[in-house]
Amino acid sequence: MLNMNFTEQVFINTHLQPWLASPHCGVWRKPLAREDAERGHATSIVKFVAGASFKEHDHPLGEEILVLSGTFSDHTGDYHAGSYFRNPEGFRHAPFSKEGCILFVKLHQFQVGDNEHVVINTEQKNWLAGMGNLQVMPLHNYKGESTALVKWPKGEIFQPHKHFGGEEIFVISGEFIDEHGRYPVGSWLRSPHLSEHFPYVEQETIILVKVGHL
Repeated sequence: MLNMNFTEQVFINTHLQPWLASPHCGVWRKPLAREDAERGHATSIVKFVAGASFKEHDHPLGEEILVLSGTFSDHTGDYHAGSYFRNPEGFRHAPFSKEGCILFVKLHQFQVGDNEHVVINTEQKNWLAGMGNLQVMPLHNYKGESTALVKWPKGEIFQPHKHFGGEEIFVISGEFIDEHGRYPVGSWLRSPHLSEHFPYVEQETIILVKVGHL
């Protein structure tokens, strides 16, 4: 197991991690949290080299993906950088990448009953006003769990707050900062239920945020 104690705070700069070969030729991974070697709960950065592919399969308890770079494809279409999608249990596909791609992937983490197939092109979706000067792009909500992109303007300081149900962050651009450290692009943070911090940024920063799921 890797980082499966959800009461602990975890920070990983994924750019400092080596790529590890998966059982599929041309697919590489940087594991962030993993229940077992090839099954169960998993959060990873995944790289498809150009031409890599999987055989058709489904995902028990779902698959959640944000395309970070390149183009990820399956029978439903081509998904470029900024594409966010959720494939629920029972959805079958045979994904591939003609040009190669890098993904942020979460497996086996859907709540029971969360069966919606979601596809969002975040490059075309509007930002909404959030708290303070933040801008928010909601991506998913289900029974207290929510996922969104959050854009922080340069110099924004947020009030100290607690995370009911925990918080998970992946830094997409800029640099996220709190009293515990500085988190550059590619950083993954997971904070447990009722943890707290005082976040701010010095430059415009975009993060992927999931709350209420821990």
